Amino acid sequence: MQIAAPPGSEPAARSFFVDLLGMTEVPKPENLAKRGGIWLDFGGSQLHVGIEEAFRAAEKAHPAFEVDDLDEVRSRLAGRGVATWEDEPFPGRRRFYTRDPFGNRLEFLSPPVRAERAPDRP
Repeated sequence: MQIAAPPGSEPAARSFFVDLLGMTEVPKPENLAKRGGIWLDFGGSQLHVGIEEAFRAAEKAHPAFEVDDLDEVRSRLAGRGVATWEDEPFPGRRRFYTRDPFGNRLEFLSPPVRAERAPDRP
């Protein structure tokens, strides 16, 4: 998945995605590194933060990240003064939204809640 950021925003992206959210920065191929931006690993998936000269934040389209401890992530964001909000319920999951330092919408979800199976009947 990819999101965009304004030119020169790599330090802010690292501070937010690596330092705050705990993602791991991965090296970009040399031929792409000259374009700027950063690549991140998050639980085996990658998020690419690409640089756009005519940047405009994504207010509707967004990546969604499943996290083991949703409350802990939300608490970390709140501790840094990052606003979060909830939306319509999502069946079988808890979730919230936030924005990155550039205004892009991000979603965080709990793992799916597994319904308990009814006991077998004779």
